[in-house]
Amino acid sequence: MTSTTYPEFDGATEGKEVARVFAEGIRGKTILITGVNRAGIGFTTAEAFASQSPAHLIIAGRTESKLKESIDALRTQFPGVDYRPLKLDLSSQHAVREASAKALSWSDIPTIDIIVNSAGIMLVPERTLSEDGIEMHFATNHIGHFLFTCLLMPKLIKASRSNPAGATRIVNVSSLSPTMTKQMRWSDMNFEKINGELPKEEQPMYDIHRAWGATGDLEAISYLPLEGYNQSKVANVLFGIAANKKLYEKYGILSLAVHPGVIETELVRHMTQETQKAVQEMRENGSYPFITAGAGAATSTVAALDPSLGVPEMRNGKENYGAYLIACQISDRANPGAVSSDEAEKLWRLSEELVREKFSL
Repeated sequence: MTSTTYPEFDGATEGKEVARVFAEGIRGKTILITGVNRAGIGFTTAEAFASQSPAHLIIAGRTESKLKESIDALRTQFPGVDYRPLKLDLSSQHAVREASAKALSWSDIPTIDIIVNSAGIMLVPERTLSEDGIEMHFATNHIGHFLFTCLLMPKLIKASRSNPAGATRIVNVSSLSPTMTKQMRWSDMNFEKINGELPKEEQPMYDIHRAWGATGDLEAISYLPLEGYNQSKVANVLFGIAANKKLYEKYGILSLAVHPGVIETELVRHMTQETQKAVQEMRENGSYPFITAGAGAATSTVAALDPSLGVPEMRNGKENYGAYLIACQISDRANPGAVSSDEAEKLWRLSEELVREKFSL
């Protein structure tokens, strides 16, 4: 039965503390983390893993200068680790394919034991399409990670052959979005239709958007920045659920998703003044307690390492219980559409269509 080893871990637990108690799952392993820069939780996640002597730590991000800055800082603290920078622009499928080909070419790193898909963008103010014609949140936060992870699967599968079942893992860093949206926007993934014209189950949860500072007739517009983000972050959870169906029984590869907590990072750089004000009010009234960047790494680290976690299951009428963690513990707060096996399989098929490749896993 899937559970966590340490029920006392919570939103204040630091990533390094988690890494310390699960150190055996790190030592000598190869770990890849996306979205690493000094100002984000990708960096504190890398710190947590680096603190317990992995063999290789692959640090992926969009900017070479920020990758160098991160690796220099990590090497100062933990010099005994082999750090490998990997330039990765998740918004571009071409760039993702180049990055994955480079990682696959490293003969001295034949396996990857853990991938933490931590990179993301949030609240792009205007509807924007990627170079591949996909809404930018969805393209970057989900499709980029989907393609990157699937292309790296040969090294994950090779790692799984020498690891216990469930020790080779894919962790997708989601958010609270699975609690704030009902279902994927299947009939309008690029936000071309007016919200009020969508099927009821696909329409945004308008009260949540108003609480985040949205104004006006929300049913009469197509694009809401928070909904773009929410859709992509629900996809992070569904991706893991579909991956488990394809990978666990055959290879013992486990995939989980997490809400890392609310942390002040560059992720919110696109926030409007109205949203900033609304979030500050929610912070003051305790709706969204902020945590440290170190604590923001903890839930991902639990998901990557805790040996008590297993394949999500049905419990108390909740489908895929164990697929989604909040504050270092399994959460059942996700809306049913965000943890549905049928929705997950539908997303996998759509994702393959959007990257124009089928993956025989």
